[in-house]
Amino acid sequence: MTTLNTIQFVLTPENNEALLNLCGYQSEHLSQLELRLGVEINHMGFQFSVTGLPERLVAAEQFLRDLYERALKEPLDPPKIHMALQAIGHEQAQSMDSEQQLIKTRKKVIKSRNANQAHYLRTLADHDVSFGIGPAGTGKTYLAVAAAVAALEQDQVRRIILTRPAVEAGEKLGFLPGDLTQKVDPYLRPLFDALFEMLGFETVERLMEKHVIEVAPLAFMRGRTLNEAFMILDEAQNTTTEQMKMFLTRIGFGSKAVITGDITQCDLPKNQRSGLRHVIEVLEGVPEIGFTFYQSQDVVRHRLVQNIVQAYDQYDKRHTKSGDGR
Repeated sequence: MTTLNTIQFVLTPENNEALLNLCGYQSEHLSQLELRLGVEINHMGFQFSVTGLPERLVAAEQFLRDLYERALKEPLDPPKIHMALQAIGHEQAQSMDSEQQLIKTRKKVIKSRNANQAHYLRTLADHDVSFGIGPAGTGKTYLAVAAAVAALEQDQVRRIILTRPAVEAGEKLGFLPGDLTQKVDPYLRPLFDALFEMLGFETVERLMEKHVIEVAPLAFMRGRTLNEAFMILDEAQNTTTEQMKMFLTRIGFGSKAVITGDITQCDLPKNQRSGLRHVIEVLEGVPEIGFTFYQSQDVVRHRLVQNIVQAYDQYDKRHTKSGDGR
């Protein structure tokens, strides 16, 4: 018989605003923690009790204390809770996830370069719907395209669908020269680059002519149901909530979907919520869906890129704390 224990502790210093920040609207943050930590959390004011397996209680208490310290300094939301949970789980899963993962295509073998990439590749293999979320340069899109090419070559899928929202980042599409395809091509170029590297230019051209590979703006996906396809939605932070739901409901029998993006790099109007940020909250706790959250230390480009990402993160934290929204 499994024995459950309970520990009690008090969070200090007492600050009602920080307590509300920690718990979230209608205790949604606590529910999120219960699900991920495998414990039951109750509280009366600042007096907390945590019930669960003995080996989980100490870690859960320390996590709540650490999170409360953050709540005293900055606003919390479900994505930040996710990232914090990912950070504590990183060390626990290090030995398993650090084992290098491989993707073999006919032209090359792609290897994971850190523990989070290994976790990501394992997630892509084990789940029909996977999310790769984090800063640029962590390999989210590249590894997803590699997995799609491998699946196609191994006859696990019949086609690859690559898509991005054509959101204007400071430039208006209407003023760019050319027809629609030429206008959206810059948005899709990173996907083409990965395909060319793994398959070769001529093979990609031939497969696109046969519609085995399709690269298209997200708007072109509406109304379709895609069976036996490997679908990749890149730059998903620039989807609206409606577009994200539309994409996820395109999945047919025998299909896989991978969604990648960086929630800190949203180009949507300020009054419009990112579909990627929203879907993290909506799909929390759905076991068939895999999430990998990358951090700045996972950047595998030039070392300076990692330093740049960290500098921006620190700047955002300072200005969030000071209330400067510029």
